[in-house]
Amino acid sequence: MEWIGESIESLKSIQIRQVLSQAVSLGMIVTSALIIWKALMCVTGSESPVVVVLSGSMEPGFKRGDILFLHMSKDPIRAGEIVVFNVDGREIPIVHRVIKVHQRQDTGEVDVLTKGDNNYGDDRLLYAQGQMWLQRQHIMGRAVGFLPYVGWVTIIMTEKPIIKYILIGALGLLVITSKD
Repeated sequence: MEWIGESIESLKSIQIRQVLSQAVSLGMIVTSALIIWKALMCVTGSESPVVVVLSGSMEPGFKRGDILFLHMSKDPIRAGEIVVFNVDGREIPIVHRVIKVHQRQDTGEVDVLTKGDNNYGDDRLLYAQGQMWLQRQHIMGRAVGFLPYVGWVTIIMTEKPIIKYILIGALGLLVITSKD
């Protein structure tokens, strides 16, 4: 309780110049993060260069909470590669392995069929109704690396929003009460 009293006294003594300085610093941090994200998008060719595995469908290779790094090149997608894709009508991207590649005779474009390593059947039930294959526009990128368990922070904050609000509030209070 003594900490709260000290924080309130600290808030009262903050001068407007300090508040503006801290607001500018916070703005620069947020802007830097956005610039880094956009740069990663350009370098990797993927609209989302980093994704978190949200389910156990790719175990034992990738576990729930692993972070995947994506890259999207012009090279054709091959069976065995792990891709992240969006399906029409679903917001959350899916991480699964390509099990079949189909080249269209008329256009030469490559379509793929995917499956989670821990699933029994292919993903056709996950695709949009009537869709049998994924086209290149559905694929966000190929997995080129991963960090195990680091994505649990994102999962916990998504599943338990109160933790996210407490963390944001604590960080905000820390920024406001810190002295340069």
